[in-house]
Amino acid sequence: MLEFISVMFLGGGILLLFMFYEAHRNVVKIENVKLPAFPKKSPPLSIFFISDIHKRKVSDKIIDKVKVKANMVIIGGDLLEKGVSWSKIEENLDKLLSIGTVYFIWGNNDYEVNGAKLKEMFTKKGVIEIINDSIQLPNSINLIGVDDASLKRADFARAIKEVNPKDFNILISHDPRLVNQVRIEHGIDITMSGHTHGGQIRLFGWGLYKKGSIEKLPQTVLLVSNGYGTTALPLRLGARAETHLITLNAD
Repeated sequence: MLEFISVMFLGGGILLLFMFYEAHRNVVKIENVKLPAFPKKSPPLSIFFISDIHKRKVSDKIIDKVKVKANMVIIGGDLLEKGVSWSKIEENLDKLLSIGTVYFIWGNNDYEVNGAKLKEMFTKKGVIEIINDSIQLPNSINLIGVDDASLKRADFARAIKEVNPKDFNILISHDPRLVNQVRIEHGIDITMSGHTHGGQIRLFGWGLYKKGSIEKLPQTVLLVSNGYGTTALPLRLGARAETHLITLNAD
């Protein structure tokens, strides 16, 4: 009996170590997405997409992997949460800014800190917020940012008000459920989200949320990231931490 208990404790300890390792992985998933509406005369657009950083410190390994490959950075919400030091937030932003222009979309946990102070830091460093609005990039490519849907701050109609459906349109929403408001006529070519952590801890393939993936829906292509950090427990199982280098090109 004692041997059985010892084996169980050993197995549990090994599992916890593995879950901690999965939560602190520094994975950059390479996503090559070809879409028919992408401007034919435009060079490929490479985006470093990172969401749900929470309490983590962005690894230099990740920055080195994407620094010369990405055209820009998109933070898909939850850059932080309550209790994260301002020095860590600033350090993470500085690392991401070393890659290129950083665009930020608010997530639910971002509202747990002093919003005015965070906005002041964004202004100082040149981080571009997109809050229920859109920004036009060269070659008729639009970045559309929607505020957090889980806190009922999202205003999709306002965000797309100035957007031409015939342009190439990239929608960023922290909460992927916003995709339910997207219609074919809106001309949203790809949507990028996080928030769910891929379920974070999945048992026998089951989790509270679907595992992160890229899915072709009738109204858009939807990318949902497992995210980089964790919430509550610094553990993952079956939904490892991840970031994305997404290259968009013509089909």
